[in-house]
Amino acid sequence: MAACCDGCGAPPGQTGDSRYRRILQFALVINAGMFLIEVFSGFFARSAALQADALDFLGDAANFGISLSVLGLASQLRAKAALIKGLTMASFGSWVLGNTAWQLWHGILPKAEIMGGVGLLALIANGAVAFLLYRYRQGDANMRSVWLCARNDALGNIAVVLAAGAVEFFAHHWPDIAVAGVIGSLNLIAAFQVIGRARQELRPT
Repeated sequence: MAACCDGCGAPPGQTGDSRYRRILQFALVINAGMFLIEVFSGFFARSAALQADALDFLGDAANFGISLSVLGLASQLRAKAALIKGLTMASFGSWVLGNTAWQLWHGILPKAEIMGGVGLLALIANGAVAFLLYRYRQGDANMRSVWLCARNDALGNIAVVLAAGAVEFFAHHWPDIAVAGVIGSLNLIAAFQVIGRARQELRPT
């Protein structure tokens, strides 16, 4: 019976799940495309929240690419890749917080209509990815990092849409600044979770 349990209880996707690979490929294309859309929209709209979200899409595209490259490799190699991803997420989150502070200092008022429209598009994209990855959220550190990225992005997009409405209503840049700060903070929290999980998996058993 031992041979029958080689894959028993293993999280979906750890044993060469082709569906998981296709989801990662889809997520990679979506994130790369949304990065291009948001980086130009954020610059044109002068929105710290959109710029933060654009950088987040870029980081996630890189993370999905790394996840694809380590599928089927040994658990130690997957854990090392997850550790690299966690450090990358932490660096992106730190940059976002720094850029947010710069926007706060200069008091730039963003264009609410662009914020809202692009934020809604990003929410649809990230919501679809998060839905597809939901069943893999309890996998190893590498798989969990992918799920956390998609979940946090969807939450960030909701905040961007709400901030756009607040910017329009109050005619002030504070909602944009607050959301950018939240996105950066979510990145840092998720990064620490991924790093901690990866370090546990790298410890000798």
